[in-house]
Amino acid sequence: MESLTEKYRPKTLDSVRGNDKAISTFLKWASNWNSQSSAVVLHGNPGTGKTSAAHALASDMGWDVVELNASDQRTAKIINRIARNAANTGTISGGSSGRKLVILDEADNLHGTYDRGGSAALTKLIKESSQPIVLIANDYYNMSRGLRNACEAIRFNDISSRSILPILRDICNNETILPETGALEFIAEKNSGDLRGAINDLQATVSIDGTLVRENIVTGSRNREENIFEFLNNLFKTLGPREALLSSYDVSETPDNLLSWIDENVPKDFDSSELSRAYEHLSRAETWLTRTRITQNYSYWRYARDLMVAGVVVSRNPSSKSGWTRYGPPRYWQRLGASRSSRDLRDSVSKSISKMSGTSIGTSRIEILPLLKTMVQNCKNRLLTVHVAAAYELEPDTISYLTGSGKATKKIKDILEEAIALREAETHIEGPSSDSLLSSSSPPAEELGSFSDESSPQSDLSNFL
Repeated sequence: MESLTEKYRPKTLDSVRGNDKAISTFLKWASNWNSQSSAVVLHGNPGTGKTSAAHALASDMGWDVVELNASDQRTAKIINRIARNAANTGTISGGSSGRKLVILDEADNLHGTYDRGGSAALTKLIKESSQPIVLIANDYYNMSRGLRNACEAIRFNDISSRSILPILRDICNNETILPETGALEFIAEKNSGDLRGAINDLQATVSIDGTLVRENIVTGSRNREENIFEFLNNLFKTLGPREALLSSYDVSETPDNLLSWIDENVPKDFDSSELSRAYEHLSRAETWLTRTRITQNYSYWRYARDLMVAGVVVSRNPSSKSGWTRYGPPRYWQRLGASRSSRDLRDSVSKSISKMSGTSIGTSRIEILPLLKTMVQNCKNRLLTVHVAAAYELEPDTISYLTGSGKATKKIKDILEEAIALREAETHIEGPSSDSLLSSSSPPAEELGSFSDESSPQSDLSNFL
Protein backbone atom coordinates (compact mmCIF):
# COMPACT_ATOMS: atom_id res chain seq x y z
CA MET A 1 0.00 0.00 0.00
CA GLU A 2 1.27 3.46 -0.86
CA SER A 3 2.37 5.54 2.11
CA LEU A 4 -0.61 7.61 3.20
CA THR A 5 1.66 10.36 4.53
CA GLU A 6 3.08 10.81 1.01
CA LYS A 7 -0.25 10.33 -0.73
CA TYR A 8 -1.91 13.03 1.37
CA ARG A 9 1.05 15.39 1.64
CA PRO A 10 -0.34 18.93 1.06
CA LYS A 11 0.15 20.18 -2.49
CA THR A 12 -0.60 23.83 -1.67
CA LEU A 13 -0.14 26.00 1.40
CA ASP A 14 -3.92 26.30 1.77
CA SER A 15 -4.08 22.57 2.52
CA VAL A 16 -1.41 22.67 5.25
CA ARG A 17 -3.30 22.33 8.55
CA GLY A 18 -2.70 23.55 12.05
CA ASN A 19 -0.15 26.40 11.70
CA ASP A 20 -2.01 29.26 10.06
CA LYS A 21 0.19 32.00 11.54
CA ALA A 22 3.42 30.29 10.50
CA ILE A 23 2.06 29.62 7.01
CA SER A 24 1.01 33.25 6.62
CA THR A 25 4.48 34.46 7.66
CA PHE A 26 6.14 31.93 5.34
CA LEU A 27 4.01 33.04 2.36
CA LYS A 28 4.74 36.70 3.11
CA TRP A 29 8.46 35.93 3.13
CA ALA A 30 8.22 34.24 -0.27
CA SER A 31 6.00 36.93 -1.81
CA ASN A 32 8.38 39.70 -0.75
CA TRP A 33 11.55 37.77 -1.47
CA ASN A 34 14.36 39.44 -3.39
CA SER A 35 18.08 38.87 -3.74
CA GLN A 36 18.71 40.93 -0.60
CA SER A 37 16.32 38.86 1.54
CA SER A 38 17.54 36.46 4.19
CA ALA A 39 16.97 32.73 4.14
CA VAL A 40 14.24 31.27 6.34
CA VAL A 41 14.39 28.42 8.84
CA LEU A 42 11.22 26.47 9.63
CA HIS A 43 11.61 24.88 13.06
CA GLY A 44 9.44 22.82 15.38
CA ASN A 45 8.80 19.25 16.48
CA PRO A 46 8.65 16.39 13.96
CA GLY A 47 5.34 15.88 12.20
CA THR A 48 4.21 19.52 12.27
CA GLY A 49 4.34 20.01 8.49
CA LYS A 50 7.58 21.94 7.97
CA THR A 51 8.90 20.01 4.96
CA SER A 52 5.41 19.73 3.46
CA ALA A 53 4.98 23.49 3.76
CA ALA A 54 8.29 24.12 1.96
CA HIS A 55 7.31 21.93 -1.01
CA ALA A 56 3.77 23.36 -1.06
CA LEU A 57 5.19 26.89 -1.16
CA ALA A 58 7.38 26.02 -4.15
CA SER A 59 4.32 24.65 -5.93
CA ASP A 60 2.27 27.78 -5.16
CA MET A 61 5.07 30.10 -6.30
CA GLY A 62 5.96 28.10 -9.42
CA TRP A 63 9.51 27.55 -8.16
CA ASP A 64 11.57 24.46 -8.90
CA VAL A 65 13.03 22.64 -5.89
CA VAL A 66 16.60 21.57 -5.13
CA GLU A 67 16.67 19.50 -1.94
CA LEU A 68 19.68 18.50 0.11
CA ASN A 69 18.60 16.17 2.93
CA ALA A 70 20.32 14.42 5.81
CA SER A 71 21.09 11.33 3.73
CA ASP A 72 23.39 13.38 1.49
CA GLN A 73 26.94 14.31 2.35
CA ARG A 74 26.85 17.94 3.34
CA THR A 75 30.50 18.91 3.45
CA ALA A 76 31.67 22.33 2.37
CA LYS A 77 32.72 20.86 -0.96
CA ILE A 78 29.31 19.27 -1.65
CA ILE A 79 27.38 22.37 -0.64
CA ASN A 80 29.58 24.60 -2.73
CA ARG A 81 29.24 22.33 -5.75
CA ILE A 82 25.53 21.52 -5.58
CA ALA A 83 23.64 24.06 -3.51
CA ARG A 84 25.60 27.12 -4.66
CA ASN A 85 25.10 26.26 -8.34
CA ALA A 86 21.39 25.72 -7.78
CA ALA A 87 20.98 28.91 -5.80
CA ASN A 88 22.83 31.19 -8.19
CA THR A 89 21.53 30.00 -11.57
CA GLY A 90 18.13 29.97 -13.22
CA THR A 91 15.92 26.94 -13.43
CA ILE A 92 17.03 24.08 -15.65
CA SER A 93 13.62 22.58 -16.20
CA GLY A 94 12.00 25.85 -17.11
CA GLY A 95 9.80 26.68 -14.10
CA SER A 96 7.49 29.59 -14.66
CA SER A 97 9.33 31.99 -12.39
CA GLY A 98 12.90 31.05 -13.28
CA ARG A 99 13.63 30.60 -9.57
CA LYS A 100 14.64 27.60 -7.49
CA LEU A 101 13.83 26.98 -3.86
CA VAL A 102 16.82 25.39 -2.15
CA ILE A 103 15.63 23.21 0.76
CA LEU A 104 18.05 21.78 3.31
CA ASP A 105 16.40 19.37 5.74
CA GLU A 106 17.70 18.65 9.25
CA ALA A 107 19.80 21.79 9.37
CA ASP A 108 20.14 21.18 13.12
CA ASN A 109 22.02 17.97 12.32
CA LEU A 110 24.77 19.60 10.28
CA HIS A 111 27.92 18.75 12.18
CA GLY A 112 30.78 16.35 12.70
CA THR A 113 33.51 15.08 10.42
CA TYR A 114 30.96 13.78 7.92
CA ASP A 115 29.62 17.30 7.36
CA ARG A 116 33.00 18.97 7.78
CA GLY A 117 32.81 22.64 6.93
CA GLY A 118 29.18 22.35 5.87
CA SER A 119 27.79 24.80 8.41
CA ALA A 120 30.28 27.55 7.53
CA ALA A 121 29.81 26.96 3.80
CA LEU A 122 26.03 27.08 4.14
CA THR A 123 26.19 30.29 6.16
CA LYS A 124 28.27 31.91 3.43
CA LEU A 125 25.95 30.55 0.72
CA ILE A 126 22.92 32.08 2.46
CA LYS A 127 24.58 35.47 2.56
CA GLU A 128 25.54 35.38 -1.14
CA SER A 129 22.63 33.49 -2.71
CA SER A 130 20.48 35.06 -5.41
CA GLN A 131 17.79 32.38 -4.91
CA PRO A 132 15.48 31.65 -1.95
CA ILE A 133 16.71 29.14 0.65
CA VAL A 134 14.67 27.27 3.27
CA LEU A 135 16.24 25.36 6.16
CA ILE A 136 14.27 22.74 8.12
CA ALA A 137 15.12 22.03 11.77
CA ASN A 138 13.56 20.23 14.71
CA ASP A 139 15.77 21.88 17.34
CA TYR A 140 16.41 25.51 16.36
CA TYR A 141 19.05 26.04 19.05
CA ASN A 142 21.05 23.04 17.90
CA MET A 143 21.89 24.97 14.72
CA SER A 144 25.12 26.94 14.68
CA ARG A 145 24.86 30.53 15.84
CA GLY A 146 26.04 31.73 12.43
CA LEU A 147 23.19 29.90 10.68
CA ARG A 148 20.61 31.21 13.12
CA ASN A 149 21.78 34.79 12.68
CA ALA A 150 21.64 34.47 8.88
CA CYS A 151 18.01 33.29 8.79
CA GLU A 152 14.53 34.50 9.58
CA ALA A 153 12.99 31.99 12.01
CA ILE A 154 9.42 30.69 11.68
CA ARG A 155 8.18 28.31 14.35
CA PHE A 156 5.74 25.48 13.57
CA ASN A 157 3.77 24.58 16.68
CA ASP A 158 2.49 21.11 17.56
CA ILE A 159 -0.80 20.28 15.82
CA SER A 160 -3.66 19.78 18.26
CA SER A 161 -5.75 16.62 18.29
CA ARG A 162 -8.74 18.73 17.21
CA SER A 163 -6.90 19.64 14.01
CA ILE A 164 -5.67 16.08 13.42
CA LEU A 165 -9.10 14.44 13.76
CA PRO A 166 -10.79 15.92 10.63
CA ILE A 167 -7.74 15.00 8.53
CA LEU A 168 -7.99 11.38 9.66
CA ARG A 169 -11.70 11.38 8.85
CA ASP A 170 -11.04 12.70 5.34
CA ILE A 171 -8.44 9.98 4.74
CA CYS A 172 -10.84 7.29 5.94
CA ASN A 173 -13.56 8.58 3.60
CA ASN A 174 -11.20 8.66 0.62
CA GLU A 175 -9.66 5.23 1.37
CA THR A 176 -12.98 3.54 2.30
CA ILE A 177 -11.74 2.80 5.80
CA LEU A 178 -14.44 2.01 8.38
CA PRO A 179 -13.25 3.16 11.81
CA GLU A 180 -14.82 1.86 14.98
CA THR A 181 -16.46 4.49 17.17
CA GLY A 182 -13.78 6.36 19.08
CA ALA A 183 -10.85 4.87 17.11
CA LEU A 184 -9.91 8.05 15.26
CA GLU A 185 -10.30 10.13 18.40
CA PHE A 186 -7.94 7.74 20.19
CA ILE A 187 -5.29 8.03 17.46
CA ALA A 188 -5.61 11.82 17.34
CA GLU A 189 -5.28 12.13 21.11
CA LYS A 190 -2.32 9.76 21.34
CA ASN A 191 -0.48 11.66 18.59
CA SER A 192 -1.47 15.17 19.62
CA GLY A 193 1.17 17.40 18.09
CA ASP A 194 2.35 14.91 15.44
CA LEU A 195 0.13 14.68 12.35
CA ARG A 196 2.55 12.42 10.49
CA GLY A 197 2.61 10.01 13.43
CA ALA A 198 -1.20 9.92 13.52
CA ILE A 199 -1.44 9.07 9.81
CA ASN A 200 1.22 6.37 10.18
CA ASP A 201 -0.67 4.84 13.12
CA LEU A 202 -3.86 4.86 11.08
CA GLN A 203 -2.20 3.03 8.20
CA ALA A 204 -0.44 0.55 10.51
CA THR A 205 -3.68 -0.44 12.23
CA VAL A 206 -6.26 -0.68 9.45
CA SER A 207 -7.19 -4.28 8.57
CA ILE A 208 -7.10 -5.82 5.08
CA ASP A 209 -10.90 -5.58 4.91
CA GLY A 210 -10.71 -1.84 5.62
CA THR A 211 -11.91 -1.90 9.22
CA LEU A 212 -10.22 0.00 12.04
CA VAL A 213 -10.70 -1.49 15.51
CA ARG A 214 -9.76 0.66 18.49
CA GLU A 215 -8.19 -2.12 20.55
CA ASN A 216 -5.85 -3.01 17.66
CA ILE A 217 -4.38 0.49 17.44
CA VAL A 218 -0.61 0.42 17.88
CA THR A 219 1.05 3.68 18.80
CA GLY A 220 4.36 4.53 20.35
CA SER A 221 3.05 7.79 21.77
CA ARG A 222 3.20 8.33 25.52
CA ASN A 223 0.34 9.37 27.74
CA ARG A 224 -0.63 13.01 27.78
CA GLU A 225 1.97 15.03 29.65
CA GLU A 226 0.89 16.34 33.04
CA ASN A 227 1.54 19.96 33.87
CA ILE A 228 4.41 20.26 36.37
CA PHE A 229 2.44 22.68 38.55
CA GLU A 230 -0.54 20.32 38.77
CA PHE A 231 1.81 17.48 39.67
CA LEU A 232 3.49 19.45 42.47
CA ASN A 233 0.13 20.48 43.90
CA ASN A 234 -1.08 16.88 43.97
CA LEU A 235 2.26 15.55 45.23
CA PHE A 236 2.42 17.88 48.22
CA LYS A 237 -1.26 17.72 49.15
CA THR A 238 -3.31 14.71 48.05
CA LEU A 239 -1.58 11.79 46.31
CA GLY A 240 -0.47 8.57 47.97
CA PRO A 241 3.00 7.08 47.26
CA ARG A 242 1.93 4.74 44.45
CA GLU A 243 -0.33 7.29 42.75
CA ALA A 244 2.40 9.93 42.97
CA LEU A 245 4.95 7.62 41.33
CA LEU A 246 2.60 6.78 38.46
CA SER A 247 1.75 10.45 38.00
CA SER A 248 5.44 11.43 37.90
CA TYR A 249 5.98 9.41 34.73
CA ASP A 250 3.50 11.66 32.93
CA VAL A 251 5.53 14.78 33.71
CA SER A 252 7.88 15.86 30.94
CA GLU A 253 10.89 16.33 33.21
CA THR A 254 14.02 14.24 33.69
CA PRO A 255 14.62 13.02 37.26
CA ASP A 256 17.36 15.65 37.65
CA ASN A 257 14.98 18.48 36.77
CA LEU A 258 12.11 16.95 38.73
CA LEU A 259 14.28 16.89 41.86
CA SER A 260 15.05 20.58 41.36
CA TRP A 261 11.35 21.45 41.05
CA ILE A 262 10.47 19.49 44.21
CA ASP A 263 13.43 20.86 46.18
CA GLU A 264 12.48 24.45 45.30
CA ASN A 265 8.77 24.21 46.10
CA VAL A 266 8.35 21.72 48.95
CA PRO A 267 8.98 24.39 51.67
CA LYS A 268 5.89 26.26 50.45
CA ASP A 269 3.57 23.48 51.69
CA PHE A 270 5.51 21.50 54.32
CA ASP A 271 6.18 22.53 57.92
CA SER A 272 9.58 22.10 59.61
CA SER A 273 9.04 18.51 60.76
CA GLU A 274 7.82 17.47 57.33
CA LEU A 275 10.71 19.28 55.63
CA SER A 276 13.28 17.47 57.77
CA ARG A 277 11.99 14.12 56.59
CA ALA A 278 11.46 15.26 52.99
CA TYR A 279 14.98 16.62 52.59
CA GLU A 280 16.42 13.39 53.96
CA HIS A 281 14.75 11.55 51.07
CA LEU A 282 15.75 14.23 48.55
CA SER A 283 19.40 14.07 49.59
CA ARG A 284 19.39 10.29 49.10
CA ALA A 285 17.75 10.79 45.70
CA GLU A 286 20.56 13.17 44.75
CA THR A 287 23.07 10.45 45.67
CA TRP A 288 21.46 8.11 43.13
CA LEU A 289 21.38 10.84 40.48
CA THR A 290 25.09 11.47 41.02
CA ARG A 291 25.76 7.75 40.71
CA THR A 292 23.77 7.74 37.46
CA ARG A 293 25.85 10.58 36.00
CA ILE A 294 29.12 8.91 36.98
CA THR A 295 28.32 5.38 35.79
CA GLN A 296 25.92 6.31 32.96
CA ASN A 297 23.69 3.52 34.27
CA TYR A 298 20.25 5.07 33.89
CA SER A 299 18.50 2.17 35.61
CA TYR A 300 19.48 3.98 38.83
CA TRP A 301 16.96 6.69 37.95
CA ARG A 302 14.19 4.49 39.35
CA TYR A 303 15.69 4.60 42.84
CA ALA A 304 16.08 8.37 42.67
CA ARG A 305 12.46 8.75 41.53
CA ASP A 306 11.17 6.49 44.32
CA LEU A 307 12.96 8.60 46.92
CA MET A 308 12.13 12.05 45.58
CA VAL A 309 8.45 11.29 44.88
CA ALA A 310 7.23 8.54 47.23
CA GLY A 311 9.70 9.70 49.88
CA VAL A 312 8.21 13.20 49.88
CA VAL A 313 4.68 11.78 50.11
CA VAL A 314 5.44 9.66 53.17
CA SER A 315 7.12 12.67 54.80
CA ARG A 316 3.77 14.47 54.83
CA ASN A 317 1.86 14.67 58.11
CA PRO A 318 -1.52 12.85 58.16
CA SER A 319 -3.44 16.13 58.30
CA SER A 320 -4.78 17.15 54.89
CA LYS A 321 -3.47 20.16 52.99
CA SER A 322 -5.58 22.44 50.84
CA GLY A 323 -5.66 25.89 49.31
CA TRP A 324 -3.75 27.39 46.41
CA THR A 325 0.03 27.64 46.36
CA ARG A 326 2.17 29.63 43.92
CA TYR A 327 4.89 27.30 42.66
CA GLY A 328 7.83 28.43 40.58
CA PRO A 329 10.87 27.11 38.72
CA PRO A 330 14.16 26.56 40.57
CA ARG A 331 15.78 29.90 41.29
CA TYR A 332 19.24 28.69 40.33
CA TRP A 333 17.92 28.28 36.78
CA GLN A 334 17.36 32.05 36.76
CA ARG A 335 20.94 32.59 37.87
CA LEU A 336 22.11 30.30 35.08
CA GLY A 337 19.99 32.30 32.66
CA ALA A 338 21.75 35.51 33.66
CA SER A 339 25.12 34.04 32.65
CA ARG A 340 23.77 32.15 29.65
CA SER A 341 25.31 34.39 27.00
CA SER A 342 28.89 33.92 28.17
CA ARG A 343 28.35 30.20 28.79
CA ASP A 344 26.85 29.76 25.33
CA LEU A 345 29.95 31.31 23.78
CA ARG A 346 32.22 29.09 25.85
CA ASP A 347 30.23 25.97 24.95
CA SER A 348 30.09 26.93 21.27
CA VAL A 349 33.88 27.13 21.10
CA SER A 350 34.20 23.90 23.10
CA LYS A 351 31.85 22.09 20.73
CA SER A 352 33.84 23.24 17.69
CA ILE A 353 37.07 22.07 19.31
CA SER A 354 35.48 18.74 20.22
CA LYS A 355 34.30 18.04 16.66
CA MET A 356 37.65 18.77 15.09
CA SER A 357 39.93 17.25 17.72
CA GLY A 358 38.00 14.08 18.54
CA THR A 359 37.81 14.86 22.26
CA SER A 360 34.74 15.15 24.44
CA ILE A 361 33.12 18.53 24.88
CA GLY A 362 34.02 18.42 28.58
CA THR A 363 37.68 17.78 27.84
CA SER A 364 37.67 20.54 25.21
CA ARG A 365 36.13 23.01 27.65
CA ILE A 366 38.29 22.17 30.66
CA GLU A 367 41.68 21.32 29.13
CA ILE A 368 42.01 22.69 25.59
CA LEU A 369 39.99 25.92 25.63
CA PRO A 370 41.93 27.65 28.44
CA LEU A 371 45.18 26.81 26.66
CA LEU A 372 43.96 28.26 23.36
CA LYS A 373 42.74 31.44 25.08
CA THR A 374 46.13 31.93 26.72
CA MET A 375 47.97 31.34 23.46
CA VAL A 376 45.94 33.64 21.23
CA GLN A 377 45.79 36.40 23.83
CA ASN A 378 49.55 36.38 24.46
CA CYS A 379 50.89 35.77 20.95
CA LYS A 380 51.88 39.11 19.38
CA ASN A 381 51.33 37.93 15.79
CA ARG A 382 47.66 37.21 15.05
CA LEU A 383 48.54 34.49 12.51
CA LEU A 384 48.11 31.83 15.20
CA THR A 385 44.62 33.18 15.93
CA VAL A 386 43.74 32.96 12.23
CA HIS A 387 44.79 29.31 12.10
CA VAL A 388 42.84 28.50 15.27
CA ALA A 389 39.72 30.25 13.92
CA ALA A 390 40.05 28.40 10.60
CA ALA A 391 40.70 24.99 12.12
CA TYR A 392 37.72 25.16 14.49
CA GLU A 393 35.40 27.11 12.12
CA LEU A 394 34.80 29.87 14.66
CA GLU A 395 32.27 32.68 14.26
CA PRO A 396 32.93 36.38 15.10
CA ASP A 397 31.48 36.12 18.62
CA THR A 398 33.50 33.02 19.45
CA ILE A 399 36.69 34.59 18.04
CA SER A 400 35.92 37.59 20.23
CA TYR A 401 35.53 35.27 23.23
CA LEU A 402 38.95 33.68 22.63
CA THR A 403 40.82 36.93 21.95
CA GLY A 404 39.02 39.14 24.45
CA SER A 405 38.39 41.75 21.74
CA GLY A 406 35.05 43.32 20.84
CA LYS A 407 33.04 41.37 18.26
CA ALA A 408 32.57 44.42 16.00
CA THR A 409 36.23 45.45 15.91
CA LYS A 410 38.29 45.53 12.71
CA LYS A 411 40.69 43.03 14.28
CA ILE A 412 37.96 40.38 14.57
CA LYS A 413 36.69 41.12 11.06
CA ASP A 414 40.18 40.71 9.57
CA ILE A 415 40.79 37.47 11.49
CA LEU A 416 37.47 36.05 10.28
CA GLU A 417 38.14 36.97 6.64
CA GLU A 418 41.60 35.41 6.71
CA ALA A 419 40.26 32.29 8.43
CA ILE A 420 37.52 31.85 5.80
CA ALA A 421 40.09 32.26 3.04
CA LEU A 422 42.29 29.66 4.70
CA ARG A 423 39.38 27.19 5.01
CA GLU A 424 38.36 27.72 1.38
CA ALA A 425 41.92 27.12 0.25
CA GLU A 426 41.96 23.82 2.11
CA THR A 427 38.67 22.59 0.58
CA HIS A 428 40.46 22.42 -2.78
CA ILE A 429 42.84 19.84 -1.32
CA GLU A 430 41.47 16.28 -1.59
CA GLY A 431 41.03 14.39 1.68
CA PRO A 432 42.25 16.98 4.21
CA SER A 433 42.69 15.71 7.73
CA SER A 434 40.74 17.32 10.55
CA ASP A 435 43.83 18.98 12.02
CA SER A 436 45.68 19.86 8.84
CA LEU A 437 45.08 23.56 9.34
CA LEU A 438 47.07 23.41 12.53
CA SER A 439 49.80 21.11 11.26
CA SER A 440 50.75 20.72 7.59
CA SER A 441 49.52 24.17 6.54
CA SER A 442 50.84 26.01 9.59
CA PRO A 443 53.78 28.38 9.16
CA PRO A 444 57.04 27.99 11.05
CA ALA A 445 57.00 29.08 14.65
CA GLU A 446 59.13 32.14 13.94
CA GLU A 447 56.37 33.47 11.63
CA LEU A 448 53.76 33.15 14.38
CA GLY A 449 55.60 35.52 16.64
CA SER A 450 56.63 35.19 20.24
CA PHE A 451 54.58 35.41 23.41
CA SER A 452 54.30 38.78 25.07
CA ASP A 453 55.71 37.20 28.24
CA GLU A 454 59.45 37.20 27.46
CA SER A 455 60.06 34.42 29.96
CA SER A 456 57.95 32.02 27.88
CA PRO A 457 59.83 29.71 25.51
CA GLN A 458 59.50 30.33 21.78
CA SER A 459 58.45 26.81 20.76
CA ASP A 460 56.89 25.50 17.57
CA LEU A 461 53.25 26.16 18.47
CA SER A 462 51.85 24.49 15.36
CA ASN A 463 53.55 21.20 16.23
CA PHE A 464 52.43 21.56 19.81
CA LEU A 465 48.78 21.88 18.69
